[in-house]
Amino acid sequence: MNSPLRIAMWSGPRNISTAMMRAWENRGDCAVTDEPLYAAFLSDTKLDHPGREAIISAGEANHKKVISDLLGNVPGNQGIWYQKHMTHHLLPNYARDWIPKLSNILLIRNPSEVIASYVKSRATVTPEDIGIPQQRKLYDEIIAATGTAAPVIDAGDFLQAPEKYLRALCEYLNIEFTDRMLRWPSGRRESDGVWAPYWYAAVEASTGFEAPRTSAASLSGEAALVAEACRSDYDFLYAKRWRI
Repeated sequence: MNSPLRIAMWSGPRNISTAMMRAWENRGDCAVTDEPLYAAFLSDTKLDHPGREAIISAGEANHKKVISDLLGNVPGNQGIWYQKHMTHHLLPNYARDWIPKLSNILLIRNPSEVIASYVKSRATVTPEDIGIPQQRKLYDEIIAATGTAAPVIDAGDFLQAPEKYLRALCEYLNIEFTDRMLRWPSGRRESDGVWAPYWYAAVEASTGFEAPRTSAASLSGEAALVAEACRSDYDFLYAKRWRI
């Protein structure tokens, strides 16, 4: 393992990204950071998200400072640093040259399922809100910068076999797997963002990864159109996903 190991897990909202963060934090040898670019994203876009002012106040609103910190000292001097990123927070004017310095992984989810969950907390949604177009672009950018594709993991696949996928990820990252990644105590964490009250109820109640959905999400109107607009980018990434 290169020390320190900086893992960037690039997801969109309403995925299993926070549960994944729980798994890595529970290892005991891994620092975690929850959506470090969120405050900068809200400050720069002026978008109205739940808890907007508290998020900006609690975070760092200068994206250049955030990026510098992500390449700096690891919290707690841990050997592993798991950074939970939202791809829609990576605005077009933000630098990209720091990304190849991290071990990047893309976490995707069926857009219909993402949107069905997303609209429970926010009244409107666009393709850019759920990050799938940005994930497709980031996938291409990483290949262009490094010559190698970042692993793509689909949440639906992962939830059918969490241990297999986590073992494969650890092998890919050249670190030891621990079964501590499969179970964790319920409740909030100091590492959770201040937006947790709006989004994290399910993961706060969890003690491990839940079984995947057995019924398809049902959408209508604008939500269905947004899901369809994301379909080609999702299908492209889905075709590139790890199959374990």
